[in-house]
Amino acid sequence: MAKLIPWLLVLLQATAVLGANWGLPFTDKKTSTGRAGKDVKPAVDYHPDGQHHGDYGLRRPTELLADADHSLGANHYNAAMRLLRTIPRMNKQSPKDTSIFSTALQYVLKTLPTGPASAPSGHHHHHQTGVSGPLAEATKALEDAVAANSSDALYLLADMNFFGYYNHPRDLEKAFQLYESHAEKYGNASAQYMLGVYYSTGLAGIVAPDQAKALLHHTFAAAGGSLRSEMAVAYRHFAGIGAIKSCDKAVAHYKRVADKVIEWYRSGPPGGRTWVVQGWRIADDDGGVYGEGASASSAGINAFRPNLNSDQNAAIGDVIEYLDLMSQKGDYKAAFNLGRIYYEGQRGLERNLDMARKYFWAVTTRYWKRDGRIVENYKPGIEKTACKAAAYLGRMYLRGEGVSQDFDKARIWFERGITHGDPLAQYGLGLMHLHGYLGKVRIQNAMSLLKVAADQDFAPAQVEMGRLHLDQGSTEDLRVANNYFELAARYGNIEANYHLAEMVHHSVGREKICAISLSYYKSVAEKAEPLVSSWADANVAYEAGDYETAFLGYLLAAEQGYERAQTNVAYMLDWGNTQLPAVNYLRQRISGSKPHGGLLNNSALALVQWTRSSRQSNIDSMVKMGDYYYYGIGTEKDISKAVQCYTSASDHSQSAQALYNLGWMHEHGVGLKQDYHLAKRYYDHALMVNKEAYLPVTLSLLKLRIRSAWNTLTHGEIHGIQEEPNARKDWSLSDWIAHFIDQADDYIYDEDGYYDDYFDDTMGGGDGEYDDAGIVESVLILGVMTALIFLLWWRQRLQQAHAQREDERRREQGLPPMPPPGQPAPGNGFAGWAGGGMGL
Repeated sequence: MAKLIPWLLVLLQATAVLGANWGLPFTDKKTSTGRAGKDVKPAVDYHPDGQHHGDYGLRRPTELLADADHSLGANHYNAAMRLLRTIPRMNKQSPKDTSIFSTALQYVLKTLPTGPASAPSGHHHHHQTGVSGPLAEATKALEDAVAANSSDALYLLADMNFFGYYNHPRDLEKAFQLYESHAEKYGNASAQYMLGVYYSTGLAGIVAPDQAKALLHHTFAAAGGSLRSEMAVAYRHFAGIGAIKSCDKAVAHYKRVADKVIEWYRSGPPGGRTWVVQGWRIADDDGGVYGEGASASSAGINAFRPNLNSDQNAAIGDVIEYLDLMSQKGDYKAAFNLGRIYYEGQRGLERNLDMARKYFWAVTTRYWKRDGRIVENYKPGIEKTACKAAAYLGRMYLRGEGVSQDFDKARIWFERGITHGDPLAQYGLGLMHLHGYLGKVRIQNAMSLLKVAADQDFAPAQVEMGRLHLDQGSTEDLRVANNYFELAARYGNIEANYHLAEMVHHSVGREKICAISLSYYKSVAEKAEPLVSSWADANVAYEAGDYETAFLGYLLAAEQGYERAQTNVAYMLDWGNTQLPAVNYLRQRISGSKPHGGLLNNSALALVQWTRSSRQSNIDSMVKMGDYYYYGIGTEKDISKAVQCYTSASDHSQSAQALYNLGWMHEHGVGLKQDYHLAKRYYDHALMVNKEAYLPVTLSLLKLRIRSAWNTLTHGEIHGIQEEPNARKDWSLSDWIAHFIDQADDYIYDEDGYYDDYFDDTMGGGDGEYDDAGIVESVLILGVMTALIFLLWWRQRLQQAHAQREDERRREQGLPPMPPPGQPAPGNGFAGWAGGGMGL
């Protein structure tokens, strides 16, 4: 009987999840699109699985469902919400020092070495102190609502303690208790998801890490409709975390997420939803995990090589200011680029549709009049740019972005745009014909326009052409559809990835390969950041300097399998640690941040995230993983595992840091056999991969040669540096001449640049490096040829002098003269030539 009790408890828990309507606190009000084309936002930004949108992670609860009868709990909850609306949602951070001295010192500090992270100092608990005024009243009202069985109040109170909403003090332990209570009472999927995160990470030491319990909670949450937990379960089966690795199970979970993602994507305006991509690695701001030039992500083949006029390192504000100035001076290209920047948005800049329309309109009015006629004396070259701007205006009217949706105006602008073959205009007009937005479906017109746009490598048009061919179903149509989808997938198109995943998974026109379908489904799921992730909230907190809140946001995304989020979590836990205390102090003073303790002092969690990131092909994370094992950070010291990590990172010759580490280990005999010759080869390889490693590699090679020389003088047992053998053979004169001719042919081809496009410095060559042995051989051959010619000339002179003396002797004796030069004596032609006369 005792053995049945745990199983009964699990059964009751599952029953609560599946039958409690997810705790009843949140409704699933999907965004709808009306005739006006504007996205009609739901009353709140909550999703049924607790996923949130909006400013700075503020998840606004829905109107009470369980307390719809205006019960006591609802009254307390509504009173709390009225008070909370008077409180700023975001903690205001103290501004960072941006003086010239501070900026200069920051650059100096970036050049100083950083060491491994330090071990954690203890648990992290925030106590609820300093709560007063409206926040205290709101908190008391929420607690009263919780006592009256308000599920919304319970979840909001848990979120306030976890995320610190409304400037509420963060108390992760109390948040855990509230989430646990919510899951037990209501079986809420969002609460189950948060419990899964706690057990997965051991956050703040509140509970011990337990991957089995984490998987259990995520499984319950996924059954209750949580897309985040669905992704977490999929990733765990994919990586084998707390479960046996299973591609089929991972595909099943990722497919469920991808199906909902595509449904959400297509529920938007014509052409699908759009959003600003938020998933980036914060380490890239510093040039990578190890800094600019030392990280694999910013060195070697990945090195950033801008030209002198590049603005890729410029701040977005400076770029906008410059383009606006040029636009005011009549530069139509600057005006168009400004419109596109505001329309698409990017990191640090939200979409501004009103400003986008203003600049697009400014470009088009320089080419067309209001009645559509072309203006007189327009600036040469503006035609194509004006058509591009017209296409964007047509897209805005088609989708109702910043303007009221108007298909007639959209058609007018698209027709203007296609006059010079703009692919966006062709795609937009084709889409209108395809879906009958102009009153009637015209498949032939749509296909002709979409094909022309697709032939210009326009990804959305390629997706539409692929779908049209996919619907036909024939073998040839399936082949063409697959080609279109693969072309569009190069640009990260979410629908193209989904269709490829479906074709592979269902073996339609392609071979069924689980790993390939898994890759596509995972990509689709992770692209829908506004729907399934906390990226935007974490980035806003990070930019505001609220690093702990940013860390929590990245941690939630990392739990779902986002490699970039895993790197961000590990990087923040590894942040600012150095073996030089004075340098660490200066970093903290300049950045304006407090010493990294509490949440950001967990080396064991950092190692876990480095490991998960490295298994998703992040080379710098693999090297970091080796560092942690080498120094014993967050784990027991294990030199053999460090060697394995460095070796794995160096396999594809992308990490000079890993190669250098292996060279150092061979030099000192740490974890590897002490071998000066192998150490030199690794150092040389590191320099070959990354030329920016010249100084450390040169100094290490100098020290290595001194040690090797001393080892040789003292007859040491260590294998010293050996000069590479030069395989040579004794060449005959004909071999030298043939080699010389071959080299001359190669020189002719090289003059034409015959091989210039086939080799680059990634294969070990470098500018200014020549084959010294080949030059010496050429000089020797020329010298031998010159000597032979001189000997022949000298022999000829001697023969001529001998012939003159013989003629004088014969004249004195009355004998006939010798035959003239070039005519050998009769019967002695070959013998004379063989004797060296050569007819001279």
